[in-house]
Amino acid sequence: QVQLVESGGGLVQTGGSLRLSCATSERTFTDYAVGWFRQVPGKEREFVAAIIRRSGGSTRYADSVKGRFTIYRDNAKNTVYLQMNSLQPEDTAVYYCAADISFQKIVEDKRAVGAWGQGTQVTVSS
Repeated sequence: QVQLVESGGGLVQTGGSLRLSCATSERTFTDYAVGWFRQVPGKEREFVAAIIRRSGGSTRYADSVKGRFTIYRDNAKNTVYLQMNSLQPEDTAVYYCAADISFQKIVEDKRAVGAWGQGTQVTVSS
């Protein structure tokens, strides 16, 4: 099972930016679709963004982050990034990355996704 490590979280003011990283030592990482999710206490983990495997030519975003967040991958570094701009207090959450062979699972059925990272906290102050 692929091991994922998130980093890049922190405290930022409203309107600021952060870039999250999801890294792995898995040499076949290019064969995995990768998604970002977020969760606040007492709420279900929600989908944020996803990128298809290999070329990363197809992406998907939650409506709440469209136009502000960008997901992309650097296969040479076995890393997927989530660039987050124009951050708002409602973006405050623990952000998790997840990987699966199936892009559809990432987007539509997170309970079936095979691998998750440990999460990184993002806090946006007002």
